Amino acid sequence: MIDILCIGSVLWDVIGRCPDQMKHGFDRAGQIRRYPGGVAYNIAKALMNLNLHPTLLTSLGHDAEGDELIQSCDRDGIRTDLIYRNPNAHTDVYMAIEDANGVVAAIADAHSLEQAGSQILQPLCDGTLGSALAPYSGIAVLDGNLTETLLQQISTMPEFSVCDLRVVPASPGKAQRLNCFLQSGKAAFYVNRIEAEIICDTRFSSSIEAANALIKLGASRAIVTDGPDPVADASQDGQTLTAQVRQVSTLAKVTGAGDVFVAAHIHAEINGFSRTDALLAGVHAAADHVAGK
Repeated sequence: MIDILCIGSVLWDVIGRCPDQMKHGFDRAGQIRRYPGGVAYNIAKALMNLNLHPTLLTSLGHDAEGDELIQSCDRDGIRTDLIYRNPNAHTDVYMAIEDANGVVAAIADAHSLEQAGSQILQPLCDGTLGSALAPYSGIAVLDGNLTETLLQQISTMPEFSVCDLRVVPASPGKAQRLNCFLQSGKAAFYVNRIEAEIICDTRFSSSIEAANALIKLGASRAIVTDGPDPVADASQDGQTLTAQVRQVSTLAKVTGAGDVFVAAHIHAEINGFSRTDALLAGVHAAADHVAGK
């Protein structure tokens, strides 16, 4: 059974965390940890924890790091047999520094995924999951770590024409890559306010304003978070809803909070929650993640 596809980055997260505030050039004591990550993996892992059955479409290097990631995903119960193994690339890595206020800086090395290109989509084209004549009809979550060229291709592919497509930027620096899905008018956007500002090329005073702007530009739906401020959900029917965010006093883990939000929100909607309750499910799950629960 396939409940949902998670298409995009699966890599190793290397996170250095300092309990104090950091500035440029600081050298502080802290903890450095390495664990499976990437937007597609984080969402798949969170969905699996919610008793769904995610399948990953991504690229991993044909190396020890890639083998280790496959083994970790298999133990988690995430389907990995459709992952493309790139013989000419190393498995990708994300490195970040976090302090008491959140992420200080981060670098994503996604060369394996970028080099693989459309090869990661083969199961959606050859009949394994779908084809141009029999498009995949389930939920697909797509992250912005794919190249702009491939994302543009996906936005017009018949293989994606009938699925419930949810797109996630992965980072503000990659938000503009998703603009092609505004033109198609078929994708739901999960972004934060800063990412919405980049996509829309304007400033917003709130998540509500940002979500409504994305709808006007062509998004079928826009779910916009704004840190500790309210989250908004706008749709083409003209109704925009909001929910308050639960405040967290101590930030234990920032990386991946947005991915946990996406998974919890999708899970809630699959289980018939109202739009408002689905937003609340997302913000509570993200708050628990940040608090280290």
